[in-house]
Amino acid sequence: MQRLLLLLALLASLLSPAAQANPIAPEKAFAMQAQALDAGTVEVVFDIAKDYYLYGDKFRFEADPGTVQLGAMDKPAGEIHDDAFFGKVETHRGRLRLLLPVVAPEGLGRFTLTVSSQGCWDGGICYPPTPQTAAIDLAAPPVALGGGLLERALAGRAGAASPTAATDGGVAGDESGDIARLLVGASVPLVLLSFFGFGLLLAFTPCTFPMIPILSGIIVGQGHKVSHTRAFALSLAYVLGMAVTYALAGVAAGLSGTMLSAALQNVWVLSVFALIFVLLSLSMFGFYELQLPTALQSRLATTASHGKGGSVGGVAVMGVLSALIVGPCVAAPLAGALLYIAQTGDAVLGGWALFVMALGMGAPLLAVGVASRSLLPKVGPWMEGVKKAFGVMLLAVALWMLTPVIPPLAVMLGWTALLLFPAIFLHALDPLPPQAKGWQRFWKGVGVVLLLAGAAMLVGALAGSRDPLQPLAVLRAEAGTRAAVPQFEKVNTLAELEARLETTDRPVMLDFYADWCVSCKEMERFTFSDPQVAERMGRMLLLKADVTANDDEHKALLKRFGLFGPPGIIFFDAEGGEREGLRVVGFMKAAPFGAVLDRALGS
Repeated sequence: MQRLLLLLALLASLLSPAAQANPIAPEKAFAMQAQALDAGTVEVVFDIAKDYYLYGDKFRFEADPGTVQLGAMDKPAGEIHDDAFFGKVETHRGRLRLLLPVVAPEGLGRFTLTVSSQGCWDGGICYPPTPQTAAIDLAAPPVALGGGLLERALAGRAGAASPTAATDGGVAGDESGDIARLLVGASVPLVLLSFFGFGLLLAFTPCTFPMIPILSGIIVGQGHKVSHTRAFALSLAYVLGMAVTYALAGVAAGLSGTMLSAALQNVWVLSVFALIFVLLSLSMFGFYELQLPTALQSRLATTASHGKGGSVGGVAVMGVLSALIVGPCVAAPLAGALLYIAQTGDAVLGGWALFVMALGMGAPLLAVGVASRSLLPKVGPWMEGVKKAFGVMLLAVALWMLTPVIPPLAVMLGWTALLLFPAIFLHALDPLPPQAKGWQRFWKGVGVVLLLAGAAMLVGALAGSRDPLQPLAVLRAEAGTRAAVPQFEKVNTLAELEARLETTDRPVMLDFYADWCVSCKEMERFTFSDPQVAERMGRMLLLKADVTANDDEHKALLKRFGLFGPPGIIFFDAEGGEREGLRVVGFMKAAPFGAVLDRALGS
């Protein structure tokens, strides 16, 4: 635990204000967004970074086309500041909301608003006037700027990164941007509580499911001697290791614009990590025991940190690796925190928000870790059976991790083996004695189910199926006549994307995808395949940026749109301009995604 406390102290020092010694770009220091509240009013919101301020008399507004008339802005009173450059002036800090009257010609639905502002950094630097532009859609319903985020997440799928939700006939905007604004505008206790809630929701997404057998296998691997207190300590070490990693890696990603976890999703790293799980599983099958060297065991004999399953420090390291490799998908809360860090340079609040979010993700794991101890009520065959079951789960995690980098046929055959061999050990092929007890019959039934599932997987693999969830789909009579899912056109570079946008004559949907992104595959399987969604997508130009390799061109594409990794979907109009407030980050169900497509299509 001393190591964990040292890690937490290191985190606090790295996230301290002293780490922010340099000024940031004016677009980040004074991040601006604008939208139409109604046909005659535009709302302009500045999220001003900590230690920065804007001058109240330096705002200038221009509209394109010039036929749009702009009135006098309405803004709240600011603070009087004795400025070294301009004397006593009115300044604004934090969030600033301006209302701007507009009169647009009849029939004009969109125009471009340019807002020029000027401000300074408390460190002694003042910026020149900085123009920022926003596309104003007078026909679109207004987007709530902050607030209600946790409620919207709870109303949808757990952990779903839903930038839109139906509310009073309207559709809310990009949720990752809303979450970034929450960090700016809300109190620190509310921010931390919200992010803990986000973490709880993310704990029930497929990206974090593999962590359950990892932690459970560690606890079970320690054997019957592990106490409930010891199980909780190991679980806490795993969760804290994961949380510290999320915070540090998140801060690094926000400041650099690159996700460290994406760089680790390659065949060598995944193979090494999968091999670790294979070795752990083999120890549970009784091939050998994982333990410290004899000399080191005797030196640590007075402590509880030796034994079969690993020390507290070792479990914390496993939490670190799990956070980096097992859960690389980007969800709206994570993207929002990274966006806030990137825009403001405030690594303190952003880092602690990510740390608390990871604690929320790990809260169910604490319960799982303690419950794993309850699976070992006594020494005997029962305990050995439980260990072997978790050994199979760890093999499943290893296969799941290798899925993006091995052939699909090998994946199908791997799942076949993981179903058939346990079925044999559960006596699925052996006759039961006449006096067999209830539990014997139950486990034989489980074995028969696994045997049938494994046989279906094998038949499907030999018939050409490469989908472990639907191995026999290729044998359906109607399989060849199903409606075709809209096909994507791949773009590999920013130049290719810009060239394609210049030639489009219809709305465009750009999907950021990676083979190792679980949420990306969820979108393909459960959302894009929906007939109503597919019909809407068929009316658009569909582009896919496959960033699996995470090379320089892929990083440039992601950086161009302020994304930190997949999944992410960007929409453009028929002229090639990005549609504001329509981004989708993370998984979204078919119904709300259909509403987003309706807005992108202008219906």
